[in-house]
Amino acid sequence: MEFKWLDWAKQMQAIAQTGLTYATDVYDIERYEALRQMSVEIMAEYTSVSHEQIALTFASDNGYTTPKTDIRAVIFRDDKILLVREKIDGGWSMPGGWSDIGYSPKEVAVKETQEEAGFDTTAVRLLAVLDKKFHNHPPSPYHVYKMFILCEITGGEATAGVETSEVGFFGIDELPELSIERNTVEQVQLMFEYLHDPSKEVVLD
Repeated sequence: MEFKWLDWAKQMQAIAQTGLTYATDVYDIERYEALRQMSVEIMAEYTSVSHEQIALTFASDNGYTTPKTDIRAVIFRDDKILLVREKIDGGWSMPGGWSDIGYSPKEVAVKETQEEAGFDTTAVRLLAVLDKKFHNHPPSPYHVYKMFILCEITGGEATAGVETSEVGFFGIDELPELSIERNTVEQVQLMFEYLHDPSKEVVLD
């Protein structure tokens, strides 16, 4: 219940955005615009972010509201998992990021790994699709689905990228401090289950 206000704000924003997409009556449009503004005010009241920034990043999309998709590449070498250190918070994560228009999930996993870790890879299979709300991540203004895709290294070498400062491989008992906005300890441990049991079925929230 601690962040119930965040759930309310996200739901209000989604209703308002969808309403503005389909409404034709001028009075309905005014009501949906007012509802969207209320969602911005709730976010501003409970955070340190300005009204203007919230309106720009949280309440500026058009069209029917859908979840965002975060894609993570799962790569093992010598029984260790590939992690990159994020410059933004100093924590470690599996290579990845938001899905990009024009790229398939497999293509995003390969692209992000090359950009963040320096390795060329091929995507092998989907391991898990997790809803961020069911996992121990910090509160987020977005509803996010997280896709974890197993990849294999085909070339390249460990090289940090624009958004990363270090690249490393870690055993399950030697994990560094993680960037829990991007991946949790439990999620990394779940990925190791696929290393030990390649026939394990896809996990779907």
